[in-house]
Amino acid sequence: MISLKTTFAGLALRNPIIVGSCVLTYKPENNLAFEQAGAAAVVLKSLFEESIVRQADHLIHQADHPEAGDYMQGYLRNETLSEYIDVVRRSKQLCSIPIIASICCRSAGEWVAFAEAIERAGADALELNVMGLATARNYEDGAFERNHIAIVESVRQRVNIPIIVKLGANITNPVNVADRLKAHGAAGVVLFNRPYQIDIDVEQMEYRSAKVVSQPSDLVNPLRWVGITAAAVKGLPIALSGGVQSGRDVVKAILAGASAVEVCSAIYREGNGWICSALDAIGQWCSRHGFFSIGEFRARMSASDADNADSLERMQFMRYFGGWRQ
Repeated sequence: MISLKTTFAGLALRNPIIVGSCVLTYKPENNLAFEQAGAAAVVLKSLFEESIVRQADHLIHQADHPEAGDYMQGYLRNETLSEYIDVVRRSKQLCSIPIIASICCRSAGEWVAFAEAIERAGADALELNVMGLATARNYEDGAFERNHIAIVESVRQRVNIPIIVKLGANITNPVNVADRLKAHGAAGVVLFNRPYQIDIDVEQMEYRSAKVVSQPSDLVNPLRWVGITAAAVKGLPIALSGGVQSGRDVVKAILAGASAVEVCSAIYREGNGWICSALDAIGQWCSRHGFFSIGEFRARMSASDADNADSLERMQFMRYFGGWRQ
């Protein structure tokens, strides 16, 4: 019998497929359906620090009196948190698989107190999606990365559940940041989050949203960094996110060193049935290659091997075009 069991961030998973944070996971009934389809865990749709702060500030500016603004600000935050807590609780009531809460944050602010309420509601872990662009002309080198550490330290002081950090691909050195996060209490990292994609309508001369769902080519970058990070930062579980379209892609992620994958786009495209088909493909691959468990081949293609490291860390590519003809 082939076992697809794995662990990620201290969570025991029946297989490596986690449904990533998205609109679909904000309905507890959907999360039950994901479990029934074979998913090993679910990451709830994120609470957005930036959105809460912006709405609260808007209410303050609209208020006739400062006291009224403060009241409405507190009301908004409490209502937003209350609604989220309800999703956590109802998901836990319906599901037996781990339910991972998620907060999209930019700083270690007042929202950190939300983590305590989320833990009390029964969340099995908390994923912190630290997003942002370093665009200031007077930017101090490393400030963005240090912000990740400050956030984890603040949350770690509040909760005991595992803290997972979803890193952006704009981190200069994911290995260094992952190592520091581990030292400050992170139980796992996800490589990488998917930022809002932009495009320009040249006729209307307006910014528009580019493709929402990931593409197969998106797998290349996280695959490289999973392979490098898994070898360099021992004992830190990694989940790959971005570009996973098939069971073969899940196998690639595990070979590179991932313990799990987070998937959204493939489920949007193909529905919950994708989970079962991906698991079947993983099982068939294991059978063909004589593996009976995930642990037997996890990180087999990581940078721990010198030949693998050469492939993963190679940046120049012109010589590969030597034999190419149009």
